[in-house]
Amino acid sequence: MNPMIWVIDDDTSIRFVFDKALDANKITHRLFENAEAALDAIKKETPDVIISDIRMPGMDGLSLIKRIHEIDENIPFIIMTAHSDLSSAIDAYDEGSFEYLPKPFDIDQAISVIRRAAVHRVNMLQMLDQKAQQAVAPITEPAHEETEIIGKSPAMQEVFKFIGRISKTELPVLIHGEVGTGRSQVAKALHNHGSRKNNKFVSINMSSVAQEMVKYELFGDASKDINECAIVKADGGTLFISEIGDMPIECQNRLLQLIQHQEYTPIGSTEQKHANVRIIASTSHDLEHMVETGAFNSDLYYRLNIININIPPLRDRNNDIPMLAKHFLAQSAIDGHTEPKKLTSEVLVFLCRLPWPGNVRQLKNLCKYLTIMVTGRDIQLVDLPSEFLHANSNQNKLNNQANVQNKENATWQDLLRVWVNTKLKSGEHDILNEAVPEFERIMLEATLNFTGNHKQESAKLLGWGRNTLTRKIKELNIN
Repeated sequence: MNPMIWVIDDDTSIRFVFDKALDANKITHRLFENAEAALDAIKKETPDVIISDIRMPGMDGLSLIKRIHEIDENIPFIIMTAHSDLSSAIDAYDEGSFEYLPKPFDIDQAISVIRRAAVHRVNMLQMLDQKAQQAVAPITEPAHEETEIIGKSPAMQEVFKFIGRISKTELPVLIHGEVGTGRSQVAKALHNHGSRKNNKFVSINMSSVAQEMVKYELFGDASKDINECAIVKADGGTLFISEIGDMPIECQNRLLQLIQHQEYTPIGSTEQKHANVRIIASTSHDLEHMVETGAFNSDLYYRLNIININIPPLRDRNNDIPMLAKHFLAQSAIDGHTEPKKLTSEVLVFLCRLPWPGNVRQLKNLCKYLTIMVTGRDIQLVDLPSEFLHANSNQNKLNNQANVQNKENATWQDLLRVWVNTKLKSGEHDILNEAVPEFERIMLEATLNFTGNHKQESAKLLGWGRNTLTRKIKELNIN
């Protein structure tokens, strides 16, 4: 595959760097210094990936996305900007960009993103071709339940890479992640993209089954119909065991036998039965610690932990929140037979700052609530449930408390960062003009105190001239 890449930037140095890097990687490309030139060129040829600056003379990058996607909505667009603020990221994703690349960036990272976008382009064209064929072909079986995972953040891209690499294997997989991060979606994606996709995907949650009933639910009761147990139902397919850390030790030993020998023994029987199932497990617990304390079978842990996937909490990938919210609102609108609601920029920024203890599931439930409760089309801050508004203020309090507790070990640079983050999160502006005078005041007062108010010595220690020190004392009104 040799994709055609277009680079659009009014900065000559940026174009030069991309020209050399793409040449070095033997990637075909064209360079444009403005959006208008690219729009003119697309009448004659179609690029596979476009990487463009967001702020340029004339037409900007976001406007260019709209115009390009009117011609071909499946061209991946990578937005570059030196203004890496949250609102720019939100705008870029809202307009359909594939990735958001803040300047300065590592050119190798940029090439990696371009390659990923090119692969995405190929996959999209293949999918469209398949849909076109399916449109004229008779439907022979019901469509799979939607299990695709949404996210463009680097952390989620790593998850996607894992799914792509291991979905075709038969090895057990262990999925780590907090409650609500989408562990079951990852398990379904592994199944649906694997060789067992035409067979059953059976899920059982250890935390929702009574401990004394787990063994019967998994391995069956010999005195009853064992065909009702999870292993038999999943034969030939995938068995997903959620919250495996809550599985009783007796069942852990039985599951180990299944993974090692593809055999199991129903409860109340001595006869071993064969089972062809792939095991995928998930946990929100620290299984390694549980192994150390004897709460989890060490052999089972190492059998499961051959391949592990870590799903990040939502708070660690908040740039995914705008696209997740848009998806959930559209989904809720379909379910509720209504028009989809839209979050205002103010609400999006607010949601991106929340701690999200319930992760993606909590965001999905919020979107369902807003679809039902908000009468207008645009969702405002006042439309959010009170617990969300309180969550933000409570999080700020916790952050402040943590900062106070840790300040003995913190450097002055750490404390400055805390101050800056606090100011920015509270929506304040012009903070540099507030900080610099205070910084100079503290430096002056501490140095004057150290020298016993000796101005010439203080100026020398600060690296100033005597006149500069005198002027600063007057400006800052230091006595």
